[in-house]
Amino acid sequence: MPTPPDNGSGLLQFDMFVIGTGPAGQRAAVQAAKLGKRVGICERRDVVGGVCINTGTIPSKTFREAVLYLTGFRQRGIYGSSFTVKENISMADLLFRCSYVIEREIDVIKHQMRRNRVQVVDGEARFLDPHRLAVTGRQGTVYVQADNVVVAVGTTPAQPSGFEADGNTVIDSDGILGLSEIPRTMTIVGAGVVGIEYASIFAALGSGVTIVEKREDLLNFVDREIVEALIYHMRNLDCIFRLGEEVEEVRSSPGQAVATLKSGKTIVSELLLYSTGRVGATAALDLPAAGLSANERGRLAVDEHYRTAQPHIYAVGDVVGFPSLASTSMEQGRIAACHAFGIEYNSSPDHFPYGIYTVPELSMVGKTEQELTAAAVPYEVGLARYREIARGNILGDDTGMLKLLFHRETRRLLGVHIIGAEATELVHIGQAVLAFEGTLEYFVNTVFNYPTLAECYKVAALDCYNKIGPPPGETLAH
Repeated sequence: MPTPPDNGSGLLQFDMFVIGTGPAGQRAAVQAAKLGKRVGICERRDVVGGVCINTGTIPSKTFREAVLYLTGFRQRGIYGSSFTVKENISMADLLFRCSYVIEREIDVIKHQMRRNRVQVVDGEARFLDPHRLAVTGRQGTVYVQADNVVVAVGTTPAQPSGFEADGNTVIDSDGILGLSEIPRTMTIVGAGVVGIEYASIFAALGSGVTIVEKREDLLNFVDREIVEALIYHMRNLDCIFRLGEEVEEVRSSPGQAVATLKSGKTIVSELLLYSTGRVGATAALDLPAAGLSANERGRLAVDEHYRTAQPHIYAVGDVVGFPSLASTSMEQGRIAACHAFGIEYNSSPDHFPYGIYTVPELSMVGKTEQELTAAAVPYEVGLARYREIARGNILGDDTGMLKLLFHRETRRLLGVHIIGAEATELVHIGQAVLAFEGTLEYFVNTVFNYPTLAECYKVAALDCYNKIGPPPGETLAH
């Protein structure tokens, strides 16, 4: 590869250059551009959007929505478990909706970059030194010099030892969109967020799903009661859980995958999906040239402003690890851009919501019961079940539940945990109240539209009110 001139001539010059066009990279680039800076961004794929648009968040959530619609799953609480909108659902039916949404989202991102005058550079970037990069794409190599660099390269599926994806019988999570048929039986290795989402989605389609997870518990950052409810509902979908088990060997042949566990069990299925985590896509960056190094998972360590060991190089999004959500990644990109140019910002990581698009879906914000118990915080619980709410009965969702945690003494809201329809939308009411340090009385005294799922907040608050009583010096009847 030719070396760019030392005097900087022939280089593309930027105040900030962003590597990766996923949610984190997009937000960093747009924020910097809105500050009047010269901004460039590069993408190694043929289209913008990163994993989020092409193989991750958007396709998987659209796939889920198509499954719930075509199977009539949401209506089965009213019309019975045999109800379906379409008989003989095919992968083509499901992927049609995915393709439509992906194309629309790509157009939105392209328009956003153009509107904000962010220069998109085609190709894969690698560092030449801490301020210079080479970006190699279909049109050759372009050289870039930037005062600030944001690494937002995302992740790729981890490759477990002992078996490899063949794209047909054994796949990773990026291979879902390449399936030609819906498997009748399926083994999922790894019950993290991605694995458990796909397990519940394919179970809702009618596939016989077996989940193998080496840990004894699932989703350990989620409230235990909510996780227990999820497992219960997934078992009702005929999911089989093999917890505390590890896969020793996988043998595949056309139409069949045989997984042998270390305990001696054998699981035979038409398809095996391994979802054993993801690693940072940093291998091609030549990080040592920039004075950086990644850990064994390909992740970059950052400070509270998302600076790496090089103060002018930031890392945001999945490449820095947990929580690896599109929403939090966007905020990380915004914070990095603001800090790089000395702009004050306000952000509340303690109030970031989490959404898990299982069937049924989960969402949470704030503290869990286990966290409050470990910290010896006195709290009380208020519950509302969808079957007690008119809107829940209209929707046919008799499994949903909203759970509020309040401080027994200050009466402040501490956490919101939801399982059921529209959980990821409903959580934002609680998020706002948390941010403004609202109390039990806010929900008790607020009128919510009827019939709505938002009414759950009032019912849950009244449930808690009945346990801890009115504030000192007050007598109220509810």
